Amino acid sequence: MSEIIASYLLNGSSGDLEKKAEEIALGLTVGSWTDLPDLEKDQLKKHKGRVVSVENGEQDGNDGAALIKIAYPAANFSADLPAVLTTVFGKLSLDGKIKLLDLDAAESFKRNFPGPLFGIEGIRNKLGAHGRPLLMSIFKGVIGRDLNYLLKQLKEQARGGIDIVKDDEIFFDNELAPFSERITEGKRVLREAFEETGHKTLYAVNLTGRTYELKEKAKKAAELGADLLLFNAFAYGLDVLQALREDGDIALPIMAHPAVSGAITSSPVYGLSHSLLLGKLARMAGADLSLFPSPYGSVALERNQALSISSALTEDDIYKKSFPVPSAGIHPGLVPLLVRDFGMDSVINAGGGVHGHPDGARGGGAAFRQAISLVMEGKTLHQPQQEFPELAKAIALWGSKEVAQHG
Repeated sequence: MSEIIASYLLNGSSGDLEKKAEEIALGLTVGSWTDLPDLEKDQLKKHKGRVVSVENGEQDGNDGAALIKIAYPAANFSADLPAVLTTVFGKLSLDGKIKLLDLDAAESFKRNFPGPLFGIEGIRNKLGAHGRPLLMSIFKGVIGRDLNYLLKQLKEQARGGIDIVKDDEIFFDNELAPFSERITEGKRVLREAFEETGHKTLYAVNLTGRTYELKEKAKKAAELGADLLLFNAFAYGLDVLQALREDGDIALPIMAHPAVSGAITSSPVYGLSHSLLLGKLARMAGADLSLFPSPYGSVALERNQALSISSALTEDDIYKKSFPVPSAGIHPGLVPLLVRDFGMDSVINAGGGVHGHPDGARGGGAAFRQAISLVMEGKTLHQPQQEFPELAKAIALWGSKEVAQHG
């Protein structure tokens, strides 16, 4: 019988944990068991939840917590994420200090979900960029600005060697820089930059609007030749992400932005784990890239949590691997840490670390590319200034973090 096994962190609970676990298993499936006649028990047996395990003791730094695993028969729900989450955590999410850590399912059930269309290798192939982390930057200060301002930023970032430039997640469709024109004019500017430098840059346009309009808008983006879609997946919902991924008339890489996810993941005792929401479920639903806070910046995520997201996006599974994109507070001097923690198959994403460079966005991009090259060669960032002038200026401004080399 196909099942989904949910892992929960139960905090501050006293009393009989085995009984509590059994109450959860029954309460989210058949409701009760001991009072049922034998005939009804026989009829409902295939729908009854079962307790897999109960472990007492400290979990994730929470003293007195318990780790509970419960199996839910797949026969109880339709094969979609809203049904799964409602079954395993619907009303339970309202029942005290309990956090959903993980979901495990058989391969037969997983195949109901598409995973990324392109994944890490597909994005690399689009860029022709292999053997290093990718470099991404974002637009800054574009609200209230016209299309020409946006295009100037785009071109300078491309000239600096940026691989992907994305819209800000709060940059919505507006008359100063309409969605369609951002795509068509952006392609023109990036083509000019490519002819000048020989470096290919992709532009991720922010897909926004009412939910029922999104598919047609995304199809229009594909017709206009868009490179990628940025999508606020947790504001709209993972099922909407999946619907965009599965539409063959769209067929574009999708970058999931973490906006709103903090309301679901940030508490140590409530909600979903970071690795489940931003990692496993985002990948299942079809995100080719998933952004999340880095452990180092202004909106820092605890390092182990950030690493758990990256692991969920890249571990071996039936799906293609998704790019981890640790973000916020990133500057060139952090490249050694980023490569150590997230590896080559990651995207280094910076805003201020590109635009705040003394030589502007072009210099910021160059500084990052220099840092990436040095780290890939096993060298420190402190090299002769005349050979790496942009990187030297970045380090003078923001400093650097070296990583000890071990033989």
